[in-house]
Amino acid sequence: MKAVILAGGKGTRLKPYTTVIPKPLVPVGERAIIDILISRLVKCGVDEVTICLNHFAEIIMAYLGNGSKFGIKINYSLEEEPLGTVAPIALIQGLPDDFLVMNGDLLTDLDFRELYSIHTTQKALLTVSTYHRTTKIDFGVLELDREDNKVTGFREKPEYSFNVSMGVYAMNRKVLEYVPLNKPFGFDNLMLSLLEKHIPVNVFPYSGYWLDIGRPDDYEKANEDLQKLSSLL
Repeated sequence: MKAVILAGGKGTRLKPYTTVIPKPLVPVGERAIIDILISRLVKCGVDEVTICLNHFAEIIMAYLGNGSKFGIKINYSLEEEPLGTVAPIALIQGLPDDFLVMNGDLLTDLDFRELYSIHTTQKALLTVSTYHRTTKIDFGVLELDREDNKVTGFREKPEYSFNVSMGVYAMNRKVLEYVPLNKPFGFDNLMLSLLEKHIPVNVFPYSGYWLDIGRPDDYEKANEDLQKLSSLL
């Protein structure tokens, strides 16, 4: 299996940690986030990774090297300017028919081998790993009739459930035909484009451990969860 790790973002939501350190190198415990992610990929049978870089590219390349310390081959693809979360993939030469893609700032014990196997068995163009997440609103929520300015309903601190993208995908190379070259194009753009064209998108529901380290409170939770992360470390 081959994998692409998206690590070109500036990590602005994770400041001040990312002021002088690229987000993929922010430590969880004693290891960098991307270090843990690559080790997990190796455990699942991935033998080659291409990392898409822009911000702080030299620092990340110096830290990871050619991948020999992980027992994996690491390649790099550099963006001259930020291209979002999908367009950088189209710059990579020599991608296989099917490959994995993931953000470089997440922690998960997802079995990448199982995701890849289901994706290829179903001959999917795109398979999105999804996570069922519940969000609590810490306010009393009013339902309104805006024409009459009357309250029609009330819920105290309600909870809403969503199926969210984990930032982990299995892709067939043909999906890149829907991605413009050298223009910013994100996962949201790709999803909307495929839906508009009525092109099927598969999902891989997951209920294990997953954490997107996008904000300081997520980073603090990752460090609190070190015992849960033993299977990754």
